[in-house]
Amino acid sequence: MRRTRGAALLAVLALTTVVAGCGKTVPGTALPAGGTTSTGGGKINTNFDKLLRECEVVSNDDIAKTVGEGTYANPSFNGAVCMWDLSGGTAGSGMVTLSWYEEGSLANEKSNNDRLGYVTNDITVQGRRSLETHRPNDPDSCGVSAPAADTGIVGWWVNYRAGSSHGDPCEAARKLVELTLNLAR
Repeated sequence: MRRTRGAALLAVLALTTVVAGCGKTVPGTALPAGGTTSTGGGKINTNFDKLLRECEVVSNDDIAKTVGEGTYANPSFNGAVCMWDLSGGTAGSGMVTLSWYEEGSLANEKSNNDRLGYVTNDITVQGRRSLETHRPNDPDSCGVSAPAADTGIVGWWVNYRAGSSHGDPCEAARKLVELTLNLAR
């Protein structure tokens, strides 16, 4: 019995220590659900109904046409990035990825590419300075990033199956960025 009380006391002390250690003061002003932002005065969207809207900025059919005649683009993941699996047609199999970072910048993309050992070239897409990115020794994939129409950075990666017969992955990625910028205006 004494041993059980001791174990219970130790458990209570451990729980108290854990709970007390998790406390943290966060600076800022708390807002009620549906309240307004302090900077823009606009309502906060608490329905979260537009979280993955960027995954639909270019239709599956337009993605498929851009990467290869007769190709199918099937959505495979929607989250922090949007992905499509490619099959059939002149592109064969592969994957297309869209990233849209509201707080991103070309400088940050270039820095990350350098850190990863990728080759990055300056190009122009619709009159905007953009980046074309290659992985070393990988002629089957390419990424293009450009400033988004309003804020942030938008980027597309085209990854064809290694050694497959396909078009230029950089041309496809550039065209997908153009479609995104056209539709985002």
